[in-house]
Amino acid sequence: MSLRALLLPLLLVASALAVPSVSAAPLVRPVTSLNSAWKFLRSDATGAQAPGFDDSAWSSVTVPHTWNAQDGQDGGNNYYRGVGWYRRHVTPSASLAGKRLWLQFDGVNTVADVWVNGTKLGTHQGGYATFRFDATATLKLGQDNVVAVRVTNAANPDVPPLSADFTFFGGIYRDVTLVAVDPLSVRMGDFGGPGVYLTERSVSADSASVDVTTKAWNNYPDTRQAQVRATVTDASGAVVTTTTAATRSVAAATGFDTVQNVLITEPRRWQGKADPYLYHVTVEILDAGRVTDSVTQPLGLRSATVDAASGFSLNGQHLGLHGVNAHQDRLNEGSAVSPAQRVQDFDLMDEMGVNALRTAHYQQAQVVYDLADQRGYAVWVEIPLVNRVTDSAAFRANAQQQLSELIRQNYNHPSIFFWGIGNEQANDDPVTNALLTQLNSQVHAEDPTRLSTYANNKGDTVGLANHTDVIGYNKYFGWYSSGTGPGSWADALHAKDPARKIGISEYGAGGSVNQHQEPPRQPVTTSTFHPEEYQNLLHENSWKQIAARPYLWGTFVWNMFDFASDGRAEGDTPGRNDKGLVTYDRGTRKDAFYWYKANWTDTSFAYITSRTWTQRTVAATTVKVYGTADSMTLSLNSKVVATKTSADHIYTWPVTLVSGSNTVSVTGTRNGTTVTDSVTWTLG
Repeated sequence: MSLRALLLPLLLVASALAVPSVSAAPLVRPVTSLNSAWKFLRSDATGAQAPGFDDSAWSSVTVPHTWNAQDGQDGGNNYYRGVGWYRRHVTPSASLAGKRLWLQFDGVNTVADVWVNGTKLGTHQGGYATFRFDATATLKLGQDNVVAVRVTNAANPDVPPLSADFTFFGGIYRDVTLVAVDPLSVRMGDFGGPGVYLTERSVSADSASVDVTTKAWNNYPDTRQAQVRATVTDASGAVVTTTTAATRSVAAATGFDTVQNVLITEPRRWQGKADPYLYHVTVEILDAGRVTDSVTQPLGLRSATVDAASGFSLNGQHLGLHGVNAHQDRLNEGSAVSPAQRVQDFDLMDEMGVNALRTAHYQQAQVVYDLADQRGYAVWVEIPLVNRVTDSAAFRANAQQQLSELIRQNYNHPSIFFWGIGNEQANDDPVTNALLTQLNSQVHAEDPTRLSTYANNKGDTVGLANHTDVIGYNKYFGWYSSGTGPGSWADALHAKDPARKIGISEYGAGGSVNQHQEPPRQPVTTSTFHPEEYQNLLHENSWKQIAARPYLWGTFVWNMFDFASDGRAEGDTPGRNDKGLVTYDRGTRKDAFYWYKANWTDTSFAYITSRTWTQRTVAATTVKVYGTADSMTLSLNSKVVATKTSADHIYTWPVTLVSGSNTVSVTGTRNGTTVTDSVTWTLG
């Protein structure tokens, strides 16, 4: 399938990937990409906001862009955290006369000050959400304009995260667009949200009731006769139902909200990976019958509950959420990644059988949630409240701002079930708990239809763990602590507090495809030796225990992909957290990837582990295979060793290698299908 075919469904959600949170017909809401032709300087520059400033010596860059693509991944905890400037010339078409013009930034880390023609539009604090500034009064149509952006990723006591185990990549690392709207339009200034919010009041096999809330604004200098029309279409584009609100007089410079209920009979429900069916809702604003604005949002009809005894249910049916955590960065690119690379990430997760995703520890690009909608993932999203807090009104206000941005920008994604209010706070103290109480209340006020959650690494019942509807625990048995897995811990907590809705938000181990050991032993986590075989063993033990405990509402491997953490100095690469099941460049699936593939999919396959351990020094070894065959037959140098069956997808054979090259082959059958795998190991 071509990349265009893969990305085509996203166009239903957004008029362009550059403006993923809002969709509109181009003639109603023209969108211009501003990703190209930027000039960049990685330092502060006095007066760089002025139109006549000389930037001829600056570098030429295209956004998405980060200035930490290299130094943010090489270790030493010394990557550049400071100021960078971006400047670009823009000539808006004269055809936009009469429109309101908004500059939209989909992600700038961490604080951005924006000017147009030397006039400051505003400041945005927070590195992971979309934000917009109204540039109507400053942009000159048909003429040259200069947009200047001062960005800093320096530590800021007022903006979370203050610290975290990942690199804070600085720069304009997501798309920039110029969005033009009619003065009578859906609201653009609502915390970067789409201005249209879909709330499911009831969903069953017989019917679905959905409230469509539209926040609109009249920026004309006079009163307008406005109507709001909401149309539901199915996946083929056929109209399911339409409703039009009564005409209302809206005074100049006035906002107005409209709530319309739509009823869909015999709905096709969004069933996760089994059937991620999407409707769409298009809201049009009309001025005396003329359509002035149009916004389309995805609608997935579903209901969900979490029970302390039986876990997560989707549309009344239990669904075990076996998921992963994922960061957004990539080797040599940092956080400045493309939609095509997002598609590749989901392809890898699909191959492994993932059905739940935690986008830790911050809001990611809209295309991530679009893909989750389309592919049926259950998603936990969260704000970057990590490790520490500042006891200040400014810090609390910014945390609340980032939570409002997170919820409003992502409100309509059916894949999202959990709003996360933080991760691993260092202190279980009154200041931190008061903030978590405040944020939890904010979640319920903003969106009473979803559940709040938190990722806790302190005591099981400390104050930090007692704020949210459901709770996740970061538990690294066999890595940062002793034990073979979470089973006995989970049982003890479940017995002690049976009403507590328990999940595992993180578990895992480091693993290098270049380091090996047999038999594997628990390494020193801070050492430079993280053998892949130990990662395999930990995941085998952990998943077997998790699978036997359906009361766990969700479990999430840490991590799907290796990622940059410039302060780390362990494993085979400085600056990297190597707990991923796939390497940082997405080039190699580690052995444990196939362990989960065997357990989480119905794919017929055989996979020989320790395959990258090609140079051997000990003749006696064990061949271990992950797979889904009814039986497996091992051959060594074309001689059959034995045939094995397995109840747990693991097949093992002790063998003795010969000096020189050894061909290890396995063949299996499953429902009449033959599966094979082969590796070559050299002893010497």
